[in-house]
Amino acid sequence: MADLKTTYMGIELRNPVVAGASTLTSNMASIKQLEDAGAGAIVISSLFEEQIQLERMKLEEDLTAYDYLHPEMITVFPQLEHAGPQEHLMWVRKARESVGIPVFASLNAVSRETWVEYAALLAETGVDGIELNFYATPSDFDVDGASIEEEQVAIVRDVKQALSIPVSVKLSPFYANPLHFVSCLDAAGVDGFVLFNRFFQPDIDVDREQNTYPFNFSREGDYGLALRFAGLLYGHLEGDVCCNTGIFTGQDVVKMILAGATCVQVVSTLYKNKITVLGTILRTVQDWMESRGYEALADFRGALSRQESSDPWAYTRAQYVRLLLKPDLGARGYPSR
Repeated sequence: MADLKTTYMGIELRNPVVAGASTLTSNMASIKQLEDAGAGAIVISSLFEEQIQLERMKLEEDLTAYDYLHPEMITVFPQLEHAGPQEHLMWVRKARESVGIPVFASLNAVSRETWVEYAALLAETGVDGIELNFYATPSDFDVDGASIEEEQVAIVRDVKQALSIPVSVKLSPFYANPLHFVSCLDAAGVDGFVLFNRFFQPDIDVDREQNTYPFNFSREGDYGLALRFAGLLYGHLEGDVCCNTGIFTGQDVVKMILAGATCVQVVSTLYKNKITVLGTILRTVQDWMESRGYEALADFRGALSRQESSDPWAYTRAQYVRLLLKPDLGARGYPSR
């Protein structure tokens, strides 16, 4: 029987399918279901510094709302302070103790000091590794891309210095040259790269003339960008690559590994097709491997990366030129004209 084991950030996983951070990994019942269904590991839903800041401000407003109605109102409430990340840390610790598969924490912070502080606190819960969510949505005309990248690399160095467990980064695709930035993070000691983070996108309700914030799952086939960069990065990093977004089936998993990924993260398919889809995904990968005589994932990992592929154009923009000049390529898997 084909062996699905893989090693991600130095940690052995029973298979390459990781349940990504979501509400499914913030509930103990569904976490156990994910383990029982076959998940190779889970990423606990994120700790958000911004959320803690907002909750702290709201608590302060509530406690002081009536201070000036009457002097005695000041003493109505005892001296209370927001617990900060303690509730989340308690939850992460409980999740780590409740399952036998690797558990990774997820962190979204704002200030450089908080990245380090919260990462250290999460490490104390006993998790196997920490996933830092790096992104910078364009909103400030005065901030250049280089300064953003330099700050994020500095954060990685500080976090790695403070922690003894593996650290991965979940990146957005919105860097001028993701290959260069990933190589800088790799040099700073990052153990794993999750490609790519998927953001909420604003919309507009034209009937009410209001901004809306819809929740959209990824769709099948949305994995193209992750596949492209997994194929480009393979053979050039010390850290591992984990593909994310639009991975729904076992065939999708096979594609990512052929491109060079060590593992994948799935979320949307767990909601759309239920947690039990994990079993189907794993059986598909195993059946595919056995049909081709592969005994382990390492036997074909990166076989179709840019480094190993016989097609030098597969991961470059020049494929558009090639397609236009030779429209008959449609018969070989390209869309025909």
